[in-house]
Amino acid sequence: MAITDKTGAEIAVEHNVEEKAFEIRLVAEDTIAGKAHYIESDGERIFYHTVVDSEFGGRGLGTALVNEALQASLRDNVTVVPVCPMVKGFLDKNGDAYAAEGGSTRNPTQADIDAARRA
Repeated sequence: MAITDKTGAEIAVEHNVEEKAFEIRLVAEDTIAGKAHYIESDGERIFYHTVVDSEFGGRGLGTALVNEALQASLRDNVTVVPVCPMVKGFLDKNGDAYAAEGGSTRNPTQADIDAARRA
């Protein structure tokens, strides 16, 4: 099933393992519009920075990106640690549903925040 943004444009979220980021791409333009960066450590994925290019704002790309990154984390059976405010906000609104699907999260520690600052 194709994923679309608020304008109806087809989008795709891909896991760039080398860059340790999930990337959202506008399919027709073959343009990367945003990324959700993470640190992976001991069965955890610490999301520390999510950005969507300002020219693509208001299209729901950030929400779609975070949702797909969390679904991939669920499939990969890793615990999500939301240092990034966008990921935290998404989980604040949708965390119960994510947990009901079997998703695992934990609150960030100071060590997680420090690691994110170094990334």
